[in-house]
Amino acid sequence: MPLPAASSDILDPVNIENPYPLYAKLRTTDPIYRIPGTEVYWISDRERIEEALNRHDVFSANLTGVLMTDPSGSPVVFELSAFGSAVDAIANADEPAHAVHRKLVLPGVRPGRIAEMESAIRARAAEEINALVTAQGGDWIERVANPIPTRAMAQAVGLPVEDADQLLDWAMAGTEILAGTTRPERMQEIATATADLSKYLSDRLEDALTRPPSSPAPGIISDLAEGVRRGQIKQEMAVSILVVLAGAGGESTAGLLGNAGRLLALHPEVQQELRATPSLIPRFVEEVLRLESPFKGHYRVSLQETHLGNTLIPRGARLLLLWAAANRDPDRFPNPDAIDLHRKNPQDHLSFGRGIHFCIGARLARLEARVVLEELLARTGTLNLDPDSAPRHVPSIFVRRLETLPLRMTAP
Repeated sequence: MPLPAASSDILDPVNIENPYPLYAKLRTTDPIYRIPGTEVYWISDRERIEEALNRHDVFSANLTGVLMTDPSGSPVVFELSAFGSAVDAIANADEPAHAVHRKLVLPGVRPGRIAEMESAIRARAAEEINALVTAQGGDWIERVANPIPTRAMAQAVGLPVEDADQLLDWAMAGTEILAGTTRPERMQEIATATADLSKYLSDRLEDALTRPPSSPAPGIISDLAEGVRRGQIKQEMAVSILVVLAGAGGESTAGLLGNAGRLLALHPEVQQELRATPSLIPRFVEEVLRLESPFKGHYRVSLQETHLGNTLIPRGARLLLLWAAANRDPDRFPNPDAIDLHRKNPQDHLSFGRGIHFCIGARLARLEARVVLEELLARTGTLNLDPDSAPRHVPSIFVRRLETLPLRMTAP
């Protein structure tokens, strides 16, 4: 069922800044919605999303093409073969390769390793939040939401923390490929940035491979180097896995922390409840993930002509599985647009995916968010949006991340 023209314009800045009215309309009127002029389908219904995830032999996770904006301003498919090949590492890999990639990375995100990172994350958060409180506010994104996750990602992977600023720039450029608003000329610039990141990570992996077994490199890069030595993966694939980790690891948690800061500033009653009962902070993190999924969805590509529900999906069609739409389904989450710290199903959202591709960095993201919010709430008495400077979201159909979030805050 087609939507009214004004509502179905996925590139309309109004829909990008606040996509949730469009998602609600899609869920009820056209849950498998074909973007006009393309073979790209937006899937907003929870049941159909889970059907696609469960049929991974038909709907491949390989990232072969994404939406971009053509010179006329219309959405078109950008074939990633223009960058050399599809993205088929870790989160974008199919079985059996996916299982191999995941097994190599899992030791680096096991509970013990993640717990070891808490003290460094807490110390950096305390330092940056104290500076903001002293100044009575500032840009939460610049001071906290962007740099802390990038440093944590670098520590987990085993990259020099002093390279965090450059890694952040590369990560943001990488996810811009998926924005939908990106123009062809910008795609070429992103290709150059992606090549620079790949070269950087290739050099770091080479360093890890040349270290003696008695003195391995720290972090996930050491586990990948060992996988290369054992012949479990090729060196080029290890670099591809690192590219995905470097991009997604910083970007997604930056979105989570930014969204959390904004929702807290908008809801002083939630601040009050969390300060009174800090044990509820993990539940607040889940509500932020549900309400403002850092990645609004993930792509799949159909390997054959098939049906999804009652809809015929052509071979080669791309599906964008909209976590952010399913996360506000009133049948699953009563009063879905509200923050509810006492939901019976707080982790039932899809923001970390579902099934075999469940986000491998979920534990680290949750720890970072909990620790940063504990420090923020303990070190502030009030937290508000800056009335003189509005927050601004990244113009993307894929990520839900704030470019700026000016806040005002006072000490307890």
